[in-house]
Amino acid sequence: AAAILVSALSGCAVSERVPDPPPPVYVTASTWWQVDRDINAATRAAVEEARFHAYDAVENWRARVQERTEADYIPWFSGYWTQQWLAIKVGWYKLGSEDGRNSAINRLSLYLQEQYHDRVLDPVAEEIDPSSIREQATARYVRVLGKQLQGIPPRYGIPADQFDRRLESVPAIALAQSATGGASLSQIVHADSPAALSAYANLMAQIRKNADDAHSGLFDARIAPVARQTSERLVTRLATSGGASAAAAAVGGVGGVIISLAAAGIGVITHQNERPEMEAQLREGLNGALYDMYLGLKHDPGTGVLAGVLHISGQIEGSLAQTLVLPIRLEALPGGTVLPEEEAVPDEDSEDEILPEEDVDE
Repeated sequence: AAAILVSALSGCAVSERVPDPPPPVYVTASTWWQVDRDINAATRAAVEEARFHAYDAVENWRARVQERTEADYIPWFSGYWTQQWLAIKVGWYKLGSEDGRNSAINRLSLYLQEQYHDRVLDPVAEEIDPSSIREQATARYVRVLGKQLQGIPPRYGIPADQFDRRLESVPAIALAQSATGGASLSQIVHADSPAALSAYANLMAQIRKNADDAHSGLFDARIAPVARQTSERLVTRLATSGGASAAAAAVGGVGGVIISLAAAGIGVITHQNERPEMEAQLREGLNGALYDMYLGLKHDPGTGVLAGVLHISGQIEGSLAQTLVLPIRLEALPGGTVLPEEEAVPDEDSEDEILPEEDVDE
């Protein structure tokens, strides 16, 4: 009986024995090469996804700016009383500066730019903001890229920890002269909110500042000729109205009132005659400024709506380019399980596996 009991206990001990852990999985260099190629394809597909939505938003922004310019800014600028007010401002500018003419032009240009922001750009930004388009495009890119990367480890049977170490070695954000340093590909795709990363937030803030400076310069360059023409016309009008005022004061009484009313009437008639040409000149300058801003938003890699996307994708692709051109070592490390080498798949097939993200409300 004792022997039977011992035998039974021995059997239980054998059955409860913990199995040996599987040998570590070693991924061949050629497999990693294919992984890097798929990461590269994934980031390019994510760029195109972000580009599609961002460009569509920019088109809507441009249309709204154009509509508001025609409905608000141009009628305001060319109105009779606005021109009278601008004439007073130009005269004040000239009196308060040693370099009267140039100072008046520069200050009038700045005033017209401020009014354009107040009457057109700021109200449109409440509906469609270029900065928001840029931030949404970058967030969409990171989200789409993260989803596509999830399919790579099972495709090649790579352990999750090894794949994550690979992503950690790929830089995604690198800011010059930044105390926060950069961020890796692993960090941005695994973060609950990439905007919470210091490097990500600093990148977007830097791009926003550069974009504001660039667009201000574009507008100023376009509006300066309009400001110059307006300033010269208003100075002439001031001289004419000043002469009429002097004549009215000299005559005095009813005659002076008649002269003043006649001068005002002539001024209104002259203004109405000049208004079409005035609006045409302003429209030409504003349309040029809007087109410059539109092109900058779409195509400027440093300040456009894809600036954040292109920075991150450029860092990733630049890092992967170094590994994709390295010679492939086919020797496996001893003592572990070596994943079989995959047959190279054409790039177009790899890209076909990358599905576009469904459009969702931001």
